[in-house]
Amino acid sequence: MSALTVEPPTAQGHEWDDVVRIWEETDAPDGCTVEIIEGIVTVSPTPANSHNSLAELVQRRLYTAIPEDWGIYQTLAVEIPSRLGMFIPDLLVAPRAVLNEPGTCIPAAAAELVVEITSKSNANHDRVEKLHGYATAGVPLYLLLDSWHSGRPTATLYGEPKNAMYRVLANVKFGEDITLPAPFDLTIDTSTFPVG
Repeated sequence: MSALTVEPPTAQGHEWDDVVRIWEETDAPDGCTVEIIEGIVTVSPTPANSHNSLAELVQRRLYTAIPEDWGIYQTLAVEIPSRLGMFIPDLLVAPRAVLNEPGTCIPAAAAELVVEITSKSNANHDRVEKLHGYATAGVPLYLLLDSWHSGRPTATLYGEPKNAMYRVLANVKFGEDITLPAPFDLTIDTSTFPVG
């Protein structure tokens, strides 16, 4: 098991507000994802069919394990002002009650689990900046499904965030099972995951 250290940038109130305003006003093509990563507004292209298929497979399994008052969201933005981040995870599990607040995002700390699926063009964002951002926010579990990992696609589960660091709870190659701990208590068979 290993831990990653993070050193969050300092976010001034006006600086964050300005970046969020630019994010809100960015007019991207349909299907593209607009995020703020380390204070930079980024636009990612529409994901490949295999990416969407993988998200659907995981979502289907998660629904068997979550409480009735939780939801699974694919386009919900989470804000992490201390890291100048506004991420849109591929999947996010959170209590439905957190969506009662007005706006277009929730605090990242309200999530119980985030799932990111790497694309060739943004794999490093998911592996580095988002990993650090979710740990800083205290998201309990981060599941990284990395089809573009060198060697062979992998699933890595991060957890136990403390002092802006995560522990690696599990790391498996696609084809092996990965188990999410409580409150999920769920084993996911990765042998059906599409690659690339």
